[in-house]
Amino acid sequence: MNLIDISRDTINSPVYPGDPETVVERVSDIGRGDDCNLSTVFACVHAGTHADAPLHFLEDGDSIDKILPEIYIGPCTVIEVDENLITGEYVNGNFPHPCERLLIKGNGESFFMDSAAEEAAALGIRLIGTDANSIGYKGNQIKPHKAFLGKGIAVLEGLDLSAVTPGNYFLIAPPIRLGGLEGAPVRALLITDYVFWSAQQ
Repeated sequence: MNLIDISRDTINSPVYPGDPETVVERVSDIGRGDDCNLSTVFACVHAGTHADAPLHFLEDGDSIDKILPEIYIGPCTVIEVDENLITGEYVNGNFPHPCERLLIKGNGESFFMDSAAEEAAALGIRLIGTDANSIGYKGNQIKPHKAFLGKGIAVLEGLDLSAVTPGNYFLIAPPIRLGGLEGAPVRALLITDYVFWSAQQ
């Protein structure tokens, strides 16, 4: 099985502007004579590679622990986008259909306009992912998020797709279970040879 780790480091990744910085504290340290190493982390749940739950933008939306983990596991398609602002017209002309899980490789600089998010959500996808720190652009986060989350479409943000060639893969990216919260960190992986691998099981 060949894997590509498409996760960014939760601790060292730059946070979204305005979000709290990540802070690590070593509570006990073998080097100081303690019995073990023990650390605490203060971090926004949207730091690094993470999943957004509907609760992030919908008052009565489901929290991350309520989202079925299988949504984050299965065949996916990675496409390369060279637009800073993805329009509805671009979605109609370039997004694959049908496609259950779609990951956007845009060098961290491709964001959905309102119309694009609505058009993409109408394609029947179950999950949308991006290598940008958000699917929406600065000053316009609400409508793109609501277009996806309001339809129960899972959202992954902060992916590292730099080593990924556009194409079809098998995604494994369930968020950690944080009861009642609006998001959670993710360790996201792509299986590159999933057709062969699954045939051997």
